[in-house]
Amino acid sequence: MQVPELRSTNPLQIAGYGQSGPAPAGKERLAIIAPGGKLCGISAYATAMRRQLKDAFEITIFDLDQYLLRSVNRRVRRLGDRHIREICTELGGFDAVNLQLEHGTLGLSSEDICRRFGWLTDAAPRLSVTFHSLPRAGGFDVGGICRALLRGRFAEADRLHSAARRDRRLSFGIAKQLRRVQRRKQLTVIVHNRRDLSDMRFMYGIDRVFDHPLAFLSAEEVAVVRGTTRRGDFPILDETPGDAVLIGVFGFLNEYKGIATAIRALHHLPAQHHLLIFGGLHPQEIPRRQQRHPYISSLFDEAFVDTSLYQRLGEREANGHPQFVLSEAGWREIVAQHPRDLSSRIHFMGVHDEREFLRGMAICDAVVFPYLEVGQSSSGPISQALEMGCRVIASRTLTFLGFADYHPDSVEFFDIGNHLELAERLATRRQFAPRAGLPEINIETNKATYIMANSRIAGANWSGARRHSLVRTRDEEPALI
Repeated sequence: MQVPELRSTNPLQIAGYGQSGPAPAGKERLAIIAPGGKLCGISAYATAMRRQLKDAFEITIFDLDQYLLRSVNRRVRRLGDRHIREICTELGGFDAVNLQLEHGTLGLSSEDICRRFGWLTDAAPRLSVTFHSLPRAGGFDVGGICRALLRGRFAEADRLHSAARRDRRLSFGIAKQLRRVQRRKQLTVIVHNRRDLSDMRFMYGIDRVFDHPLAFLSAEEVAVVRGTTRRGDFPILDETPGDAVLIGVFGFLNEYKGIATAIRALHHLPAQHHLLIFGGLHPQEIPRRQQRHPYISSLFDEAFVDTSLYQRLGEREANGHPQFVLSEAGWREIVAQHPRDLSSRIHFMGVHDEREFLRGMAICDAVVFPYLEVGQSSSGPISQALEMGCRVIASRTLTFLGFADYHPDSVEFFDIGNHLELAERLATRRQFAPRAGLPEINIETNKATYIMANSRIAGANWSGARRHSLVRTRDEEPALI
């Protein structure tokens, strides 16, 4: 059997997926369905899509209410179902629908997600689905489940079984629904890396699949941000030396972001290197009656913040290490600030909107993505950092390796968790020369991809299912700059 060639989205290759039909007399109406919220990355991407496609389509963004859709309360879940059904009622007035899909934005349980996904895909006329992540179903961990049962850990056994069942339903179940859809209407799937492209085509049986990395910014937007941003715009940096080398990490504070790796690297860098942490706890992670989140405490421990040698030695003794005996002369030093305290070189810059994040990238000498591997398909911040022309250094995750396939000679890599390698990279000159202008794969190729994905295919004979508040829409385009 001859394996079909997998084509990547390139302005010269997109037509290989099929020719569009005749140009409509006027702009067609495109509905973009995406989670709402100023701090949501997918919402920011939907807004970027509006800017990119406004000359090709008349666009309305339907905001998915995350309070209604992610609740576990039975009454609120019913309101979430009603919210989706009201959106479905509106979709009949559009020519095409694009669903920006992150499965968890449709609900917490796989049952809620699949049910609501089915309603949206059935109601859409022409449909494109952008997968921001692609769950992959593994087999049931029979050994782990049996061991948990034998040890009487019934909750753990149930968790393992439920997690495997959820992954299977969100992978093969969603794919089955899409295969049904493509038999009766025009369907296009858009993914962000070539591995997902292969899975969609060969494992899940979707006929029309495009791949394109996230793209947000035009050259004009980059020029405005860079031309109007200075270090002095950030008051937290007022006491930072003028010759400081600024290293930025961006996004919500979470263990998988690998910020601890960046802090460990800072221990091995000269004193003029400073780490800027743009982001904070995700609103859903804000605990009740907790003085400090455990993850923030773990970062403080890595940086030896608010600690002394005496405290650390006390921890060693508590763990069975030999007891130290000190003279009176050494006692003053041991109770003073720890010599490895990095508190003066780490700056928590806070949570910002998209524009302030971009301004933060503009002042950094390097933007670092020390993530752990968690199976993500894409990352908005690394796309924005590359478009901004930053020096980008990333851990060697599958996500970032897949991203670099589209942007060769642009991303410097280090192995996950290898803080010594990261420190060496930061201490030396950049591996790749600065780029002039946007990368070759940019918002123009992204625009071409979405136009092809949402325009009618010539010769197609789908009837297009059109079906006949809680619905929130965005009809006006907010300015980025």
